[in-house]
Amino acid sequence: MSVQWYPGHMNKARREIEEVMTQVDVVIEVLDARIPDSSQNPMLNTLRGEVPVLRLLNKKDLADSVRLDLWLAHWRGNDSVLAYPFSTLDKADVAKVSQWVSQLVPHRGSAEKPIRAMIAGIPNVGKSSLMNALLGRRVAKVGDEPAVTKSQQKLKVTNGFQLLDTPGILWPKIENPDASYRLAVTGAVRDTAIDYEDVALAGLRFFLRNYPDALVTRYKLKEVSVEAYDVLRVIGSKRGALRSGGKVDMHKAAEVFLNDVRTGAIGPYVMETPEMIAHEERLVEEAKAKKEAERQARLNAAIPQRQQEKNRAYRNQKAQHQDENINEQK
Repeated sequence: MSVQWYPGHMNKARREIEEVMTQVDVVIEVLDARIPDSSQNPMLNTLRGEVPVLRLLNKKDLADSVRLDLWLAHWRGNDSVLAYPFSTLDKADVAKVSQWVSQLVPHRGSAEKPIRAMIAGIPNVGKSSLMNALLGRRVAKVGDEPAVTKSQQKLKVTNGFQLLDTPGILWPKIENPDASYRLAVTGAVRDTAIDYEDVALAGLRFFLRNYPDALVTRYKLKEVSVEAYDVLRVIGSKRGALRSGGKVDMHKAAEVFLNDVRTGAIGPYVMETPEMIAHEERLVEEAKAKKEAERQARLNAAIPQRQQEKNRAYRNQKAQHQDENINEQK
């Protein structure tokens, strides 16, 4: 199974991005540092073509710096891509954006030829916060849930630097089920579109494999069960997510856990590595190839049956004509 969420306004946003991309010198793609690959939109990569991209791995304070370095090394050496850990709350980081953008388009940056930058990214990664930080005033609505921005804005940072904001967009189908759960765990998918317990269990399985000590510290666990369901039940009992009779409310327990994960209360983490993503992409391609082979096999198997149906229809039609001829002769 996977998590899917694609509001109608995102179709409109895609068309708008496609229309204005020819006017853009550089794309500033805001990513979630906790999911550097899953928070990329492959549709945006297609739309931008050869336009260079500055990738800001936002919420760096919530990310595991060791794993984050793996991603920076993975992208290093690509002339059209610059990537940096980032925080919209760090004034030093915000001040460097103009410098980083200039590195990608050194031929622009004057009042006559300002750098035209598009801010883009999936929902809830901090695009609006970045715009407000760059402009030094609140011009974009900021929210703690995805899809707050729903229309484009064009604003001047300096005489040589302009910003074009775009709505946060997800792609129509998230093919990698593991990536879809990582998006849901970190809050990129609207909560009304997810099953809290299902997503929390997926997140717990990740932490049990990769950051068990974070669970022990946060929830004061004496021991860590290998079963995510058992751990979630313990979290619920320790954090007061109880129904009458002392039974754990698993939905509330899931809310508690996901809130801790999203706010950083559980500690820094990164949910994926380049090696992990390469493996998952191979699995996705293998699954697609298998599905296509099964579809083709069904089509091939249906051909004789179709031909038989055509033959029967032909025979019936011929018999009908013969009957009509006999009637006419009478």
